[in-house]
Amino acid sequence: MADLDALRTRFAQALTAARSAAASPATTEPAAQPAPDPTPYADSLLTRWQEPQRHYHTLTHLTAVLDRVDELAGHADDPDVVRLAAWFHDAVYLPDRSENEERSARLAERALPEAGVPAERTAEVARLVRLTTTHAPAPDDRNGQVLCDADLAILAAPPSAYAAYTAAVREEYHFVPNDAFREGRAAILRQLLALPSLFSTPHGKQKWEATARYNLAGELEMLSP
Repeated sequence: MADLDALRTRFAQALTAARSAAASPATTEPAAQPAPDPTPYADSLLTRWQEPQRHYHTLTHLTAVLDRVDELAGHADDPDVVRLAAWFHDAVYLPDRSENEERSARLAERALPEAGVPAERTAEVARLVRLTTTHAPAPDDRNGQVLCDADLAILAAPPSAYAAYTAAVREEYHFVPNDAFREGRAAILRQLLALPSLFSTPHGKQKWEATARYNLAGELEMLSP
């Protein structure tokens, strides 16, 4: 069971840090009003992450991605922006829709300025959320590499956790007939296995790559007729 208070605290810390760019030393005018309380924004996101159609994209996944971002934070150019992107990256999630990442990015673009995050950092959060459509960060995109590696780290889970992950994904797509699901999932696995590397950060390549490839190959074999 997710610790909601702990997650609220983590969101508030990331939001407060991301707001800091809004305070410019060159600004002489006093702030018009104090920054909004982070709690309502955290609670809105937590409600989204607990929607009933979710089986894998749940608070457990959110917590895991946040943990992996913390693990990889030394590689990021702006870890707190990456943390906010983790919060928003599946905030809109309907398994039968294809525009979840775009809608999640737009949610960030609406919510974060209202919550006091400056425009440049809001734009970076939205860019990172959109990047999770492809999980293909550029070689110099350190923030993107951290978010994508954190999101894909489940692929390197121990056997029981990987089995739970695949079962949860299947449950989210319960409306897809078995044959069609197996065909589609196998195609995704083959695409992943064909990549030169699943992970972009040095830590991900060293710690997760081999196990992830082993898991993907094993799942693909199970799906094969």
